[in-house]
Amino acid sequence: MASKRSLPEDDLTCPVCFDIFKDPVLLLCSHSFCKDCLQKFWREKKSKECPVCRRQSSLNDPPLNLSLRNVCESFLKEKSQRASGGSEVLCSLHGERLKLFCLEDKQPVCLVCQASRKHSGHQFLPIDEAALDSKEQLNAVLKPLQEKLKEFKGVKKTCDRTARHIKVQAHQSEKQIKEEFEKLHQFLKDEEEARIRALKEEEEQKSLIMKEKTEEMSKEMSTLSDTITAIEKQMVAEDIIFLQVWTFCVPSSTCTLQKPQRVSGALIDVAKHLGNLRFRVWEKMKDIVQFTPVVLDPNTAHPSIIISEDLSSFKQTDPRQKLPANPERFNAYGCVLGSEGFNSESHYWDVEVGDMPCWCVGVTTESNQRKLGTFSLERVWCVGDGVSYTGPLHLLEHNIHTLRVHLDLDKGQLSFSDPLQNTHLHTFKHTFTEKVLPFFFSQRSPLSILPLKPLVTIEQHRLC
Repeated sequence: MASKRSLPEDDLTCPVCFDIFKDPVLLLCSHSFCKDCLQKFWREKKSKECPVCRRQSSLNDPPLNLSLRNVCESFLKEKSQRASGGSEVLCSLHGERLKLFCLEDKQPVCLVCQASRKHSGHQFLPIDEAALDSKEQLNAVLKPLQEKLKEFKGVKKTCDRTARHIKVQAHQSEKQIKEEFEKLHQFLKDEEEARIRALKEEEEQKSLIMKEKTEEMSKEMSTLSDTITAIEKQMVAEDIIFLQVWTFCVPSSTCTLQKPQRVSGALIDVAKHLGNLRFRVWEKMKDIVQFTPVVLDPNTAHPSIIISEDLSSFKQTDPRQKLPANPERFNAYGCVLGSEGFNSESHYWDVEVGDMPCWCVGVTTESNQRKLGTFSLERVWCVGDGVSYTGPLHLLEHNIHTLRVHLDLDKGQLSFSDPLQNTHLHTFKHTFTEKVLPFFFSQRSPLSILPLKPLVTIEQHRLC
């Protein structure tokens, strides 16, 4: 194969077309020609003679010269590979430069290819013009893809930040859960110790009473035993002596004789220590627990807001925190929402607003977007101090310390009052058709949702 590839290019050229053999056929005179070239030559000459030696051929369909065809294909392949290593790419069929682009077949071609039957009637453009047109078309497709990739990178960056924040949230929440349960465990431990201590004190007290009673009865029994012994001695004395002393023995032996008394209430008051034990502990637990009717949702808080560990208060901070830009979070205003929404019944909560202005408290619809440009103040019903915007807002004429929010969805009313002065401030009348969430905004002073005192009640059902 190496010797065939080392043949000069002239030996691989058809004597008719002077191009590299294509499907070469072999005549009996040992000359080879391209199959198409030979057939064309015979049609023009109207004689089946060799184009080189003019010897007549007895074959209508000469056989293919497979060896020569393989050598030619290898030669063209190597030539194309050598050309591709440089600045030019050559045609794999003809070894010519690819100067044109066939618009029908969508492929580069050489000048020889252009003149061939395969590309007859096709339209062509110079390579540089065709490449420019294709690049413009591809660029129109590329730009949206680049923008989409940019969006994906941004979302991925947010997802990565969110994943890190999830770890932080889980760690902090786990820490707070352990701290809260540690307080409950300590309360139960202290309560257990106190109740056991009360039981031990009662045991010691009643054991002492029983000990004193036992000692007293032992003394009575000893005196009584001595009296019995003395009387028994008199009973065996001589009659005359017995009669002289028995009248003195009877009164002395019976005057102090009392019936022994049983001790009442001597046992441990088990019912006091064990009766409804769990309920009594739970009832006492209300002194260390509190219930906040509205809990803040930190996932909605603007990055400039710091929320307390018990999720009942917040304040502004500078600089802003690095938090995920999740869809639920405000990014335009220093706002935060309650974690639980309402769509029926009556609810109320008290908010300590402090003495500084620039705050507002109320409700907003759950579907109200939280981002700049999409958050609608028209869908926020609230009262405030030192704020101004177009929407259902009522500005207070004087400062208050505590604001009570009363949401009655069944009546379609949202009322605000001052619970300390027992004065009504304002009422919105609106029929809410979707779930609403408590809304809070404060630019200066901290806002706190006040807890309610839990009550432990017992229901008794009357028998029929």
